Amino acid sequence: MVSPGGRGGRTGSVDRVSGSPWKLVIFDNDGVVVDSEPLAEEAMAGALDAAGYPMTPEEIGDTLRGTTLVATRRILEQRIGRPLPADFEERYTTALNELMRTQLQAVPGVDRVLDRLDAAGMAYCVASSGRRERVQFALSTVGLLSRFDDHWWGAEDVVHGKPAPDLFLLAAEKMGARPEDCVVVEDAEFGVQAARAAGMTVFGFAARTPAEKLAGADYIFKDMSELPALLLGGGPNGGGRG
Repeated sequence: MVSPGGRGGRTGSVDRVSGSPWKLVIFDNDGVVVDSEPLAEEAMAGALDAAGYPMTPEEIGDTLRGTTLVATRRILEQRIGRPLPADFEERYTTALNELMRTQLQAVPGVDRVLDRLDAAGMAYCVASSGRRERVQFALSTVGLLSRFDDHWWGAEDVVHGKPAPDLFLLAAEKMGARPEDCVVVEDAEFGVQAARAAGMTVFGFAARTPAEKLAGADYIFKDMSELPALLLGGGPNGGGRG
């Protein structure tokens, strides 16, 4: 069971669930909880086209998935050799918000994963490269905001975003768990790197991301229906990180 103070034990440490080596599940948001990656790549493609540097959504996914907007500007400006327009982020965010408002859905099966974790008393939270406003908007749009209470953190909560470990370490600290007692669910290469740097077990979700991009994960799965047994049963071999 979780400690007093709501899901995840905000006022104390979280407890281990019988049969699992972990006390806390940390979910990435985009591509893991909400199916936003295709929408983000479409919005980014439009913003880049307007800036005179067209890229396909597939190229954008390969290059930028899991990065913050600050890192996105830096990566793209290095790639194209010139500054992006000052309003680049605003154009992208406006387009993405409209796409999310009308088209965003939860990742299929994630609600059932949360049901299983709630029934087992396993604590969970969200740690996203997106800004807090976007995380809140996305979770609210798909009807999952209340499932996480206020246990979610975004890009502006740390100085260094993924692949630095700071965001995952912050989530663990806020939830009252040691890094070694946490398992991260990620769909991006930078996120996998961040989780490993934090000293946490990481499961790579390869529904949309090529499995080779997640090669640093402890285990890779492709369907959310697999996840409850992995989390509550201790991983693919029943014993956590091998």
